[in-house]
Amino acid sequence: MPKFTLIAAALLALAACARTPDAELAQPNPALGGEALSTQQLDEQIWEKVKATNAPFDWSQATDHVVWSALQRSDQVLSVGYAPADKCSPQAALPPRAGADAAYQQAREQVLRLIISSEQQADPSLAAEQIVVFGEETLPVLNVRVRQLSTVQRLRRSPLVRYAEPMGFDPYRPRTSTAAQRSLSSSGCGSNTATPNLVAGSDYTVLSNGSKSSWNQADVYHGVRAAWSQSTGQGVKLVVIDTGASDAQENLGSAFNQGLSEGRTVERLVTLPRTTFFGIPTGPVETPNDPCGHGTSMAGAAAAPRGTDGASVGIAYNANLVSIRAAADVFLDESREVKGVSDAFVLAGNRPDVRIISMSMGRVTSSSQMADAIRYAHARGKLIFCAAGTSFDWSAGWVGVIFPASLPEAVAVTGMKDNLASRCDECHVGSDVEFTVVMQRSNNLRPLSLAMSGDAPSTVGGSSVSTASMAGMAAVVWSKYPTETREQIKQRLVAASTNATNRSPSFGYGRVNLAKAVGVLVQ
Repeated sequence: MPKFTLIAAALLALAACARTPDAELAQPNPALGGEALSTQQLDEQIWEKVKATNAPFDWSQATDHVVWSALQRSDQVLSVGYAPADKCSPQAALPPRAGADAAYQQAREQVLRLIISSEQQADPSLAAEQIVVFGEETLPVLNVRVRQLSTVQRLRRSPLVRYAEPMGFDPYRPRTSTAAQRSLSSSGCGSNTATPNLVAGSDYTVLSNGSKSSWNQADVYHGVRAAWSQSTGQGVKLVVIDTGASDAQENLGSAFNQGLSEGRTVERLVTLPRTTFFGIPTGPVETPNDPCGHGTSMAGAAAAPRGTDGASVGIAYNANLVSIRAAADVFLDESREVKGVSDAFVLAGNRPDVRIISMSMGRVTSSSQMADAIRYAHARGKLIFCAAGTSFDWSAGWVGVIFPASLPEAVAVTGMKDNLASRCDECHVGSDVEFTVVMQRSNNLRPLSLAMSGDAPSTVGGSSVSTASMAGMAAVVWSKYPTETREQIKQRLVAASTNATNRSPSFGYGRVNLAKAVGVLVQ
């Protein structure tokens, strides 16, 4: 290649990330304003963009001032993806272990020096250990506390920076003055208790060994019960990334192997960091236990045992299960939750025994750090299911598929009513959706799953349990065809779906007939 071509290519690579000469950034640009936007102003801007695009808010399209404002209105933790100058695009493929790559390590040191020197201009007493918030060994990312607008500006124009995004800001809607009303981020917690007055034969079917099969496992919807004659998930290990698993629910512990569910394994792990206040640990060390309830429901829907105690049975009742507590609740609006989820995907990606990952959590703003982690796991052959979005009465009608289900590496799943035509009340739909699971009866009953303790079932719905259910279905199919690849398994799911030849703009390929997917003759 001629020398001038090499030079031109290098200049183009630099220009891809460096938007403004650093000399112009010695002081914050007065045109951007000296005050941070209020939380209300940020919320309004984000929701306006989400409505206009019907997609998650992309921090790379925000101004420096908006990014900096979001930092100041959260915990000031910035996620900074770095790379050598010729690989600075956020979409550029990462080496297998970028964190240990010499060229990436050199870029990391340069970026960290930039951050320290910029922050020390305002506070000379700052030390590096006060700036780095979370350690990282695998992904090429720094999680740093940034206070200065000028630091944000320099980073976003550096030829070594792939992205610089606030980790802990996601909008609320509506935002009110009381803490209880503002705690929408805790949605999905606290409701996982036994549901009274369930009716046998209508709400569930009692199986031969006494366990309860949820109404939506009926063959008229997904062919689950018929599929069990051919495959039950044996030999397949799936990971549920969520709020953990209740240590009081024996069906996810000591009774995981019972009845027709024997010879399998269950693991309960945690990647969620403890809470801190400006770098000082304030909360207890996190455990795999689920204080929320959401993760327990998801694990139950996917892989609860077909036992003899009368509890509800999961779709892949012979699959191996890894439950990872990666977040405090369903909406990922804390920096530590972004870190916990990212670490969970890396952990699952590094395990050759894991085939399927299910995550029923998300946010309305993008996270390039989470995207890095998901791509890391995807590059290692994992089949990844993510929830298209579950809301209450404030966004399901107009917010499309949330992040990270919107990523091409994730299979987005939503839920529909038993009329087989409408989305469930709390479910998000959109062109990114690939599969749909029946989640809501005409009497508003949701599917059965495990409660926080005991054998009496709870009921839970939305795209959350749709996602865990699809993970269970994929495990049943992969168990039947254990030598096939991720793509081959996904094609089997597509081929057995209602919209296999005419993908819907709202419901994707539609409902999977699991019996058909595992080779049962379907009339």
